[in-house]
Amino acid sequence: MATRIASTTIVAPGQPSLVTSVSVPKRTSRGLWRDAWRRLLRNKLAVAGMAFILFMVAVAIFADVLAPYDPNRLFPGASYARPSSAHLLGTDDVGRDVLSRLIHGARVSLSVAIFVQMLILVIGLFIGGVAGFFGGRIDNWLMRFTDVFYAFPDLLFVIIITAAIGASVFNIFLAIGLVNWTDLARLVRGQLLTLRERDFITSARSLGAPAPRIIVNHLLPNAAGPIIIRLTYGVPQAIFTEAVLSFIGLGVRPPTASWGSMIERGNQAIFSAPHMVIFPAITIALTMLAFNFLGDGMRDALDPQNTR
Repeated sequence: MATRIASTTIVAPGQPSLVTSVSVPKRTSRGLWRDAWRRLLRNKLAVAGMAFILFMVAVAIFADVLAPYDPNRLFPGASYARPSSAHLLGTDDVGRDVLSRLIHGARVSLSVAIFVQMLILVIGLFIGGVAGFFGGRIDNWLMRFTDVFYAFPDLLFVIIITAAIGASVFNIFLAIGLVNWTDLARLVRGQLLTLRERDFITSARSLGAPAPRIIVNHLLPNAAGPIIIRLTYGVPQAIFTEAVLSFIGLGVRPPTASWGSMIERGNQAIFSAPHMVIFPAITIALTMLAFNFLGDGMRDALDPQNTR
C-alpha cells in the first residue's frame, strides 16, 4: 500500500525546533465493482463455477476443432457401441459419435441460455423500468399485464408457444424469453420504486434531467447488482427448459445436436446403452451447477453489507 510522509514540527519553550516524520497510510479508494470482484475471487465455488462456464464456452466456440468427428457422421455397424479408444463416449442408436454430438450440443444449449437472457433483459428492463419510475396508473396497468403472463405455468406456456410457431432454435429463444421476463420486470420495478425516492434522484429531477436519462444514468446502474444476479440464475433455468423441450420432441430439429435431444434418444435404450443418457445428463447437471455457484458468489459479492 502506498504511504505518504507527513512532517510535524514540535517547538518547546526555550528549545530548538524538532521535526519528526510520521508515516501515515494513504487511503485507497476502490469502487463497488472492484470490491465485488475481489470478494467473488475469494469464493472458491464461484471461481470453480466461472472456470467451468468459460471452459464450456470455449468448447462451444471451438467445437469444429475439438470434436473428433462430424456430429452427424454415421458409423455403420457401430450402433450402441460402448466407450472405447475409437469413440471415447461411445455411439448412439444410429452410430454417431456421442462425444462429437455432446461438444456440438454445447453450442445450442449455451446459445439458448445466453440469448434468452438477453431477450428477458430487454423486456424486463423496459416494462419494470417504466412501471417503477412513473408509478401510478402506468405502474398499475403494466403490473396487471405482467400478472397475466405470470399466471401461466412457465413450461406449459413455452410448450404451447413452441407448438404453435414451430420448433427451431430462434423460436425456442422467443418462447422461453416471452415466458420468463416477468420475474425480472418485478425485480426492476421494486428496485426503482425504492431508488426513485432517494435524494440524488430528487436532485436530478430538480435540475431538469429528462426521465430516460435518470433511468439510464442513475436508476439502472444502482440496481445493476440484483439484475445481474437474477440473469445468472436464469441461465440454468433456460438450459433446463431447452432440454425438456428437446426431450419431448419440441426442441431443435434433427439431426442438430442438443443435450436434451441426446437424452431423448438415449432414453429409448437406457438399459442397453446407458452411456447415451449418462454423459449428456452429467453435462447438463454440471453446467447448471456451475451457474448456480456463480450466482451464489455474485449475490454475496454484490451485497453492500458484505465487507469480508
